[in-house]
Amino acid sequence: MGAYGKLYVFEGPDGVGKSEISRFFVEHLKECGVECELLSFPGQEAGTLGQHVYQIHHFPERYGIHSLTPTSLQTLHIAAHIDTIERRILPALKRGRTVILDRFWWSTKVYGSVAGVEDKLLNSMIELELMTWGKVKPTALVLIQRKEPLGAEPLRKWRQLCKAYDMLADNQTGGYPIYSINNNGSLKDTKAQLLSLYSGELLCRQASGGQLSLAFESGHVSGQSPYIFSVLPPVRSTVVYETYWQFAAERQAIFFKRLTSKRPPWTHDRILADYKFTNAYRASDRVSQFLIKNVIYTGEDSPEEVFFRTILFKLFNKIETWLLLTNKLGQISYSDYSYKRYDKVLSATISAGQRIYSAAYIMPPGSRIFKTSRKHRAHLKLLERMMEDEVPFRLAETKTMKEGFKLLRSYPLIGDFLAYQFVTDINYSPITNFSEMEFVVPGPGAFSGIHKCFESFEGLSESDVMTLVAERQEEEFKQRGIKFQSLWGRPLQLIDCQNLFCEVDKYARVKHPDIIGISGRTRIKQGFEPNTTQIDYWYPPKWGLNEKIPTNREV
Repeated sequence: MGAYGKLYVFEGPDGVGKSEISRFFVEHLKECGVECELLSFPGQEAGTLGQHVYQIHHFPERYGIHSLTPTSLQTLHIAAHIDTIERRILPALKRGRTVILDRFWWSTKVYGSVAGVEDKLLNSMIELELMTWGKVKPTALVLIQRKEPLGAEPLRKWRQLCKAYDMLADNQTGGYPIYSINNNGSLKDTKAQLLSLYSGELLCRQASGGQLSLAFESGHVSGQSPYIFSVLPPVRSTVVYETYWQFAAERQAIFFKRLTSKRPPWTHDRILADYKFTNAYRASDRVSQFLIKNVIYTGEDSPEEVFFRTILFKLFNKIETWLLLTNKLGQISYSDYSYKRYDKVLSATISAGQRIYSAAYIMPPGSRIFKTSRKHRAHLKLLERMMEDEVPFRLAETKTMKEGFKLLRSYPLIGDFLAYQFVTDINYSPITNFSEMEFVVPGPGAFSGIHKCFESFEGLSESDVMTLVAERQEEEFKQRGIKFQSLWGRPLQLIDCQNLFCEVDKYARVKHPDIIGISGRTRIKQGFEPNTTQIDYWYPPKWGLNEKIPTNREV
């Protein structure tokens, strides 16, 4: 490479921790005085082709795109690669800088092959990228491996990707040094493996092409690195990310003070005292508690009846509406459901000037789709269709939360946000038993909050970052010296972290008014008004928490 700088590539499928390990390596090189920069494929720099390709890949609906073929998608990725190579990578290498690259053409080969792109087409795309690289080859390529994915990746496809990466690594030996890092253990162990490579303690590996040496520059590595290893991928976080953890701990502390009958004030944080915020744990909120106790676990427990009650409640998401229906119609049951009876009660309530929908989120009207004159009628028709399609039984047969999400998402009026909320509520019931750490979809508020917390994502999606935040919670609290009292041993789940990003988006409007999120909102609308109605907290029995709840509690 002559006077060129060095190029280190980190590869592997989504969910192996590749991006966070790349970031750690950059930070370590900088500590050793190496001028370097971290880049990624397709890239997320504002105003670049890579950013648009990433958005089209993950959010095609924003561009009016209904679907992309695997071939067209990989062609877009190759175009973004070439743009980054020509604009950023080659100029940096010519200046003698070290470049750490998150992904290589390997990702196009692996993801394209698994998606079914013809080998001839795929190889032609890759050949175009290799022509752009010219004679430049990686100083070393590090393949990150795991037995199980970190995030909510579909397991079958993920294992196919891992196998394809392993095969590609075997075929590429001899062209440039290729190393593997096992990321199955603790983060500390993974860091040690990388630093071991860097310090030259692992000098070579046997490969079909012979013994290859890793050309990392030597540097001093002490037994205790001063760098606190973090798996979080952003290049830069903001002050709002620090507030995120403080907010979570203080909001949970308020919950326990109220639970154990302590009188106000419950906090010295004026923002929390003056404005309304949800609990740190979604299932602890008043509406969720009512849903769990009075809807899901009250009445016949067949999947059909539990699903009907749950979705009926969630369509309106308002305790008063449920009480109205039960008062007028008796116990809610699908076996004696009548569209005319339900419509009569709800229409009369609307005519009397009363609201039947919660303001927590907006339900799409659907009047045109279902040819109805009123919003609630369309929603009753939607529920009827789901029941006719035997969705309760189909949900019970799904293996993952993402499968359940996709099933609900396939119905009209149910977008990504509602589908994720609904599948979470159904998962409180015995119908399904998904892990809440399996899958997450950020709502609009959480999307804005996460962009307030981080200035860049280094190629990861918002969902990826939320997963890393949830998995890192214990260490994140510990690093900041924050004592967090969990829900009797139950850590924050992905749905809770998603909600916290939404709440921090609101909190930051007052705490950090100079940091504007995606929503652009600058005020918190709802003030805090204590509700004196007692809550006897009760959670899904499968969580094993109910026997741990103290009895001397208030609201």
